[in-house]
Amino acid sequence: MEEEILELSDPDLEQTLEYVVEEEKNGERIDKYLSTVQTDLSRSYIQKLIEEGRVIVADKPVKANLKVKTGQSIQICLPEPVAAEIVPEDLPIDIVYEDKDIIIINKQKGMVVHPAAGHASGTLVNALLYHCRGELSGINGVMRPGIVHRIDRDTTGILVACKNDKAHQFIAEQLKLHTITRRYQAIVYHTLKTESGRVEGPIGRDPRDRKKMAINHKNGKPAATNYRLLENLGNQYAHIECSLETGRTHQIRVHMASIHHPLLGDTVYGPSKDPFHLQGQALHAGVLGFIHPSSREYVEFKAPLPNYFTELLEKLRMK
Repeated sequence: MEEEILELSDPDLEQTLEYVVEEEKNGERIDKYLSTVQTDLSRSYIQKLIEEGRVIVADKPVKANLKVKTGQSIQICLPEPVAAEIVPEDLPIDIVYEDKDIIIINKQKGMVVHPAAGHASGTLVNALLYHCRGELSGINGVMRPGIVHRIDRDTTGILVACKNDKAHQFIAEQLKLHTITRRYQAIVYHTLKTESGRVEGPIGRDPRDRKKMAINHKNGKPAATNYRLLENLGNQYAHIECSLETGRTHQIRVHMASIHHPLLGDTVYGPSKDPFHLQGQALHAGVLGFIHPSSREYVEFKAPLPNYFTELLEKLRMK
């Protein structure tokens, strides 16, 4: 998300995905077709599912070289996820606020939010399991207890986790309706000539590089980012604030890069060489506000800019 809203999941529902082939996809190999319409699954994993007989057309398993036809219905029957044991870890976390329903964290740079491939430990979830003694919502499964939304590993700032399913559902609904306040601060390349602006463009997997996100009009999800200029820094950089209307993976990074203002330190969507040798993008989730699940009153939490960010601002002002 910078922030990505995590979809509510129900472990009791059968995991079957269904697609109807569009006219422009007629004649494509089924493994290629499915990898473009279902961007959360790699083509190699889809091929594995095909080999296991889990891809169905006309009630029959198919082979990977099948050519799809316009209007054809295709089902992917996903296997049940294998539960993994996540170990609670006594890791330092900056707790901004906590009550019986929620816990607000000021996440530090370099910390991954939840376990995933290559990050089985040392995550925020490992720390929360230790601190909350297992009192976390279970809606998003064993890998993401309590996690309603997430921010990138190298993005700092405010994040909310939920201690029970009722609170989780209440906050997730606000995220879905785009009624939550989410404001980020960033340093971008090139000065801004306008005081504010809005970037709108659907975000999905980059069809040329599946490790990246991109504005993808065919397979992306709607996304909008509002930004305003806080300060131009010399004649090369700008300090901005971004407000999210939606929460898509790498949203601010992709949107700002699309208008030729990539984030400083972001070597994925910006220049491949970072002149300041930062640990990832200069991006901070500074403000998070929502209706509290118990009091039903609006609450707002803030996290101050981290030291590296304020020091960088001072350095750039002197350039």
